[in-house]
Amino acid sequence: MPHRPRRHPLRALLAALLTASVALPVAAAAGPAAVPAPAPAPLTPLERATPAALDARYGAVRTGIRAAERAAAGHGDHRRARTLRELAAPERTFLTFDGRDGGRTAEVVGDLARAERVAVLVPGADTSLDTYGRFHRDAAALGRALPARSAVVAWLGYRTPATVSPGTLTREHAERGAPALRAFVRDLARAVPAARISLACHSYGTVVCASAAPGLPAAHLVLYGSPGTGADHSDQLRTPATVWAGRGAADWIAAVPHTTLDLPFATVGFGTDPVSGAFGARVFDAGRAGHADYLRPRSLSLANIARIVSDRSPRPESRDV
Repeated sequence: MPHRPRRHPLRALLAALLTASVALPVAAAAGPAAVPAPAPAPLTPLERATPAALDARYGAVRTGIRAAERAAAGHGDHRRARTLRELAAPERTFLTFDGRDGGRTAEVVGDLARAERVAVLVPGADTSLDTYGRFHRDAAALGRALPARSAVVAWLGYRTPATVSPGTLTREHAERGAPALRAFVRDLARAVPAARISLACHSYGTVVCASAAPGLPAAHLVLYGSPGTGADHSDQLRTPATVWAGRGAADWIAAVPHTTLDLPFATVGFGTDPVSGAFGARVFDAGRAGHADYLRPRSLSLANIARIVSDRSPRPESRDV
């Protein structure tokens, strides 16, 4: 058998950084369009998520989405306008919406007022209003997999990096997004004090969740398809939540070097592999999931994420490490 040279992780990380840097102009051109949108109107803080309070909130946010739709149509971006028209449908329910800078949203799937458990879904790279359909489908799939009296909040509260860009190699986007996630989860905990809140974090979203984790009022922190969190061990997240990690057998993220490299202008890479024994998370079986289909209907990965959010043991081959 011919000898196959071992790939050095630092060398691989540098190669990835160089590739991403060269690709940056292309990625930027393909990113979310700079479509004008009005600033959202101030909203009354949601002290308690009663049905009446939520209905009023959903109606006020829907008005803002329609204003953004008109601005997009006036700008000539009919694709964005069509997306916003879908978001403003009577059956869609948003706690927050801001159409600027790629979009910021918090969409509720389910009955938040009566929820005993709430999963906050935190997306990874390339998630924006222009790709929002897939994010909504994931939230809906998780909602269907959860038992009664559950809700999912699809939280797009930060500017996600492009997949092929230096932004996916550093914590810059995560550190900018973490304060917003921390504030949102704390507000949510006050609004539904009887509900158990879990964070379900995908890909680069796991870096955001890790940055927001210290002291966060969450029962579970579920990391899947993660490139790393920036921490060497789950204890460094300083969270009271149970930390879970899963990776599908078909996920290309496994090939990403799990290390960090300090450069003069940035620290690149995210450290220890979350599904390794060295990280100390509880590992769950994600089946044969690829990077983009952890929440695919009828998949083992979806079933186990739903079981964790529901305070049930994942199956069939979950293990403590």
